[in-house]
Amino acid sequence: MKNLGNMLKQAQQMQTKMAEMQDRLGDIELVGQSGAGMVQITVNAKGEMKRVKLAKEVVDPTDVEVLEDLIVAAFNDAKSRIDGVVAEETQKLMGGLKLPPGMKLPF
Repeated sequence: MKNLGNMLKQAQQMQTKMAEMQDRLGDIELVGQSGAGMVQITVNAKGEMKRVKLAKEVVDPTDVEVLEDLIVAAFNDAKSRIDGVVAEETQKLMGGLKLPPGMKLPF
C-alpha cells in the first residue's frame, strides 16, 4: 500500500507541474514566416495566433490566393516551432520518463 500512496502523491505533483507548464505556455511566443519573411505570424505555445505582420509588397488585391497561401504557410511554420517547444518543455517536466508511442502531453 505504501507504493500506491507514493504513486498517488507523484501523480498529484505531476498534475500540479502540468498546470504550471500550461500557464507558462501562454507566455511563450514564436514567429513563423513565409515568403522570405514578408508574412509573419506570431503564435503562443497554446496555439493561439497573436499577431499577423504583412509586408506591403505581398498585399495584391488581384492575387488574394497567394497571400492566403503565405498566411497558411507562416502559421504552419509557427505551429511547427511551437510543437518543438512544447515537446521540449514536456520532456523537462517528465524528467526523462518515456511515454508510449503516440501519447502526447499536454493532453
